Amino acid sequence: MSAAGISRPHESAVAQVAGAATYMDDIPEIRGTLHAAPILSTVAHGRLLGVETCAALAMPGVVGVVLAQDIPGDPMLAAFAGDEPVFARDTVQHIGQVIGLVVAETAMQARRAARKVQLRIEPLPAILSVQDALKAQSYVLPPVFVRRGDAAAALASAEHRLDGTLEVGGQEHFYLEGQIAYALPLEQNQWWVYSSTQHPGEVQHWVAHALGLDSHAVRVECRRMGGGFGGKETQAGHLAVWASIAAHKFKRPVKLRLDRDDDFMVTGKRHPFAYEYSAGFDDSGRLTALKLVMAVNCGFSADLSGPVADRAIFHTDNAYYLQDVDIASYRCKTNTQSHTAFRGFGGPQGVILIETLMGDIARRLRLDPLDVRLRNLYSEETIPGTSAKRDTTHYGMRVEDNILQPLLSKLELSAQYRRGREAVLAWNAANPIIKRGLAITPVKFGISFTATLFNQAGALVHVYTDGSVQVNHGGTEMGQGLNTKVAQIVADELGVPFERVLCTASDTGKIPNASATAASAGTDLNGRAAQFAARHVRDNLAAFVCGLDGCGAGAIRFEGGQVISPSTTRSFNEVVSMAYANRIQLWSDGFYRTPKIHYDKTTLTGRPFYYFAYGAACTEVAIDTLTGESRVLKVDILHDVGRSINPAIDIGQIEGGFVQGMGWLTTEQLVWNDKGLLTTHAPSTYKIPTAGDVPQHFKVDLWPEPNREDNVFGSKAVGEPPFMLAISVYEALRDAIASVGDGRPVRLTAPATAENVLKALAG
Repeated sequence: MSAAGISRPHESAVAQVAGAATYMDDIPEIRGTLHAAPILSTVAHGRLLGVETCAALAMPGVVGVVLAQDIPGDPMLAAFAGDEPVFARDTVQHIGQVIGLVVAETAMQARRAARKVQLRIEPLPAILSVQDALKAQSYVLPPVFVRRGDAAAALASAEHRLDGTLEVGGQEHFYLEGQIAYALPLEQNQWWVYSSTQHPGEVQHWVAHALGLDSHAVRVECRRMGGGFGGKETQAGHLAVWASIAAHKFKRPVKLRLDRDDDFMVTGKRHPFAYEYSAGFDDSGRLTALKLVMAVNCGFSADLSGPVADRAIFHTDNAYYLQDVDIASYRCKTNTQSHTAFRGFGGPQGVILIETLMGDIARRLRLDPLDVRLRNLYSEETIPGTSAKRDTTHYGMRVEDNILQPLLSKLELSAQYRRGREAVLAWNAANPIIKRGLAITPVKFGISFTATLFNQAGALVHVYTDGSVQVNHGGTEMGQGLNTKVAQIVADELGVPFERVLCTASDTGKIPNASATAASAGTDLNGRAAQFAARHVRDNLAAFVCGLDGCGAGAIRFEGGQVISPSTTRSFNEVVSMAYANRIQLWSDGFYRTPKIHYDKTTLTGRPFYYFAYGAACTEVAIDTLTGESRVLKVDILHDVGRSINPAIDIGQIEGGFVQGMGWLTTEQLVWNDKGLLTTHAPSTYKIPTAGDVPQHFKVDLWPEPNREDNVFGSKAVGEPPFMLAISVYEALRDAIASVGDGRPVRLTAPATAENVLKALAG
């Protein structure tokens, strides 16, 4: 039986349920380990005049303090833009910026002492909104402009026009395991760093840079994370650097684990966006022109804001052809936490804008919103007066694997959308207080890192003399099932039972220069690299068996734990033992780089993605027009994962992504006050969805077609695309709000909290 293509439990599921799975804070501490806690800025922007540590140093258990002058290497982090200090020095740029560390014998001693540090800060004017940043031309990176056709002329000649604004909030990652690092000095100025990170290679680079060492002197290991969602792509590196600097100063191992409040205050979030748009469309609802300004709240440094904002531009079309379009993207610098990667990586902020437009166009023309969406889909239709087709994105990539029309049509039937629409209208006519809304929204999401160089991966496969197999690859496990899928792929390639394959911890000492586990590309990249490594070993064994049996290599089959030649069947274990005795190599490396992709970073044109993943969701909601409270009643999803390597894991990713997206758009509100303080910095004030928020009717089906590109096992990425299915919740809420209006556009700020729903109802 094939190891891949069937549902198997997550490789750590039993250990996790039993509490036996090791996370960073479970690693036994070496004797002499110290604990660190951060000293945080209390001012959004100001001159740092002094740091008074006497009271902290007098606290029980305190060993010392680490400040900027204790950095042995570069005082700036080795981030792409080079604009973020390791510790604040002359100025502070947001409340919660780390100025230094207090180091003590226990974590609680360090935290208590850190609160005793007195900071002398002279306040400076702070920029706390994108509107103020735009006025001041305060940017972390230069603006980017993407244009096709003549949007101004198309707007002027449009049959109808919509002008508006939209604001979409950020989102806290709220991983169950917070940010943590444990730095161990070794002999001869070598280092072993345990880090809860999606990018061990970058942590290695950052730590070496801060310590003034070559990368080979630093080894970074991560067995698993208790969630990441993008929040541990770059920002896990900060903790590893801080802990390593402290360990360097005191010549002892140092662990640094942020508590939940500090994690909120220190780390970045999903980027909040503000939009201003003008759209032209015809009587049928077809979009004919779009002029759009995106203002991205990046926080105080660039971090990953450039590629996040670029991907938002790439996904402004979502599933729809944009003929004449003009997009301006401003990467605004504000005095808040530096915002960072989050599941979808800017894609959701692009998709929500165009879906908002589709809903507004439908209401303006009194058409069904699904019909307007279908009218605007990418297609093979020829543009009138030209030979061009409606199949090329505004950045110049052809949509060659388009399944939008049949996928939406299938969901429309399976979810009984038309009947549901009639039922919602009848309900709203009979119920003056509780109103219902219904929406179907599609997703077309590009798969690959937008930075082409990251689309590469390596792996090692070791076959031991007893026939057991060990795999190591450059990806990281954060609960998404990457190691399970990779083990299934390797087991399939070698024809051995799944249980005979073990994936080990991510380790820069085994796989160098690995890309982050991000961009939904973990399985695509690392699975293929591991497959190639296993194939090399299999080919060695096949050649050996051919020599024994006098046949061609193509005649050898590996399946069911057997190696089958035309004349003989032997067990895999027997063949491995014989091969070892004959000095045949039983291990190999594998390397993979994504084909076909290329694009010009200055013009944002080309083919940044290997393929697209598609999906659609049909959601029904109810709102209380007196309180603004809302509930999701029913969800039907049809999603494209290609030929699934593990359907159970894929369905779990779809369900989890949808619920997390629902939280972004309904309850998860980040609020900074007029001093720049994040006031929603704990579970008491920041509300993620609970099990009670999951609708009773929550049905997920998989689209039954392999990936049309040559991807591992014919699969497609599943980590990020389902997140945007939750935009159907937002559109269904706007549909419900519109039922009590007079045809005016529905202005609903996201997240659609009860307060924001009431504001939208008031017009």
